Amino acid sequence: MGDIREPLNELTACGLPEALEVMGERWSFMILRASFNGLHHFEEFLTELGIARNILSNRLARLVGHGILDRQPCADDRRRIEYRLTAKGMDLLPAMIALRQWGQRYGADVVEDPVLVDEQDRLPISPIAIVAHDGRLLTGKDLRFVAAADVGKRADGTVAELSAGFDRVRRESGDGRAPHLAAVR
Repeated sequence: MGDIREPLNELTACGLPEALEVMGERWSFMILRASFNGLHHFEEFLTELGIARNILSNRLARLVGHGILDRQPCADDRRRIEYRLTAKGMDLLPAMIALRQWGQRYGADVVEDPVLVDEQDRLPISPIAIVAHDGRLLTGKDLRFVAAADVGKRADGTVAELSAGFDRVRRESGDGRAPHLAAVR
């Protein structure tokens, strides 16, 4: 991926170790999948997932602690607790779908039923892909790490312009590092 590499020995220099710290085991993913499927209550998770009570309690607390799920009393019965996906939790949906699609492609003959479709036309969604700012599909051969100061500077010295149709989401890191930019269509 080019001349520059991520500092592989520094666990804080990349978002992947942080994500794995939060989500890096099976039950967290299964709870998240259940949440995307509309489960909200401890007993629902327990019954549907077949998970041990102590493991479920631990994983729910972790997901709440990391801001992926929100824990609130039910509106109709304040004694019951609901676990709802936060915006941070909803942002994991593309990663979950990508992992699901990978498992379907390389798993042991997984037949998808029910099928995940686009609500508008009820046709199956496309595979999750890496997309350039201008909509081009990218492969690993198209990717390269560059220093934050060189983002947008082409190899020939010209400066790239953002394509129409994509907005940039900028989040300040708050620690003096370069802000995070993400392209969204």
